[in-house]
Amino acid sequence: MVDKTPTKDEARTSDVYDSVRENLIRTVDEFAKVQPQYSQSISNLQLDYIQTTKNMIQTAFSAQKQIAGVWNWPAATIMPYGDLFTRQSNEMTNNAIRSVGINNQLTINALDAARENLKIYNRTVDAVTDFSTNVVKAWTTFFAQQQAQFTRQ
Repeated sequence: MVDKTPTKDEARTSDVYDSVRENLIRTVDEFAKVQPQYSQSISNLQLDYIQTTKNMIQTAFSAQKQIAGVWNWPAATIMPYGDLFTRQSNEMTNNAIRSVGINNQLTINALDAARENLKIYNRTVDAVTDFSTNVVKAWTTFFAQQQAQFTRQ
């Protein structure tokens, strides 16, 4: 029978692997702890940008309306172009909104696909690790049997 007690060198090697593995896991855990804070900060910044943009638009158009009211332009000079401009503006806005919607859906699909690929990668790593472990066990058993057979002779 072969002695399975690890040597001091094997124990030290195992300790090194365990230490490095634990340190890497601790590092990833630290990144994971702050990730929700980063996400919330980015989300808050985006919401602030959106509100600032809306305020800027409201203020700019309010000022334009006041200026137009002061100058008192006759409706006859504005009206022939006003309807055309309004219709074209509505069409452009609708097209832009549809484009943004399509882009958002493509982005969401790409992120979902990336998540699925990570899951597949994890399963692949697990399968390769299991396979490699089984190969090492098989070779270890084979060599142990050969050694035992050699020592009996």
